[in-house]
Amino acid sequence: MGRTSDAKERLIQAAMDLFFTRSYTDVGVQELCKAAGVQKGSFYHFFETKQDLVLASLDRWWKITRETAWERAFSSKRPPLERISRFFELVYEQNCQFYEQHKQLCGCPFGNLAVEMSAHEPLIRHKIDRIFEDVIGRLQRTLDEAVEASDLSPMDTRETALALWAYYEGILILAKARQDLDLLKRLGQRAVRFLQVSRRPVA
Repeated sequence: MGRTSDAKERLIQAAMDLFFTRSYTDVGVQELCKAAGVQKGSFYHFFETKQDLVLASLDRWWKITRETAWERAFSSKRPPLERISRFFELVYEQNCQFYEQHKQLCGCPFGNLAVEMSAHEPLIRHKIDRIFEDVIGRLQRTLDEAVEASDLSPMDTRETALALWAYYEGILILAKARQDLDLLKRLGQRAVRFLQVSRRPVA
């Protein structure tokens, strides 16, 4: 049995790795314990069910994503549209690093679980929905700033933020399906171009 002091952390990390590279339904408690180096007793000491573990892993994924992508890309020192562009660049860079290590593209951990589990696991669906609402709110505030700065024409920034997030998730699904890093790069570069189609013409 591994050290109990870090058993919970190792279980969360194992869940993040296995659920992301495989799927929630494909990975059982025994395999999670083996990957984490803990006994089943330790698992059930910290988590009543596998669902409780995936909820904890989603919280950890979102914390990491905020720190490595959102807070880096969405610095107030950057102009609003540059933040969005930088976010897509970071996503591409991080997926390149992941592909180099694991030889596969796995998509978005939140989107993957949403597709797999949202229809029949309300707690997971609600957790992912709260994460998505945080994301969409951040995008909306950025678009509000872009409109205020006259970088974009007046628009429904809430709906545009929803569309932009749907575009992001769609890119990752398509890149995962094709295992195509170049597609991820090309389509990511087009995100801001789509927004700029509606840019107010210079007088």
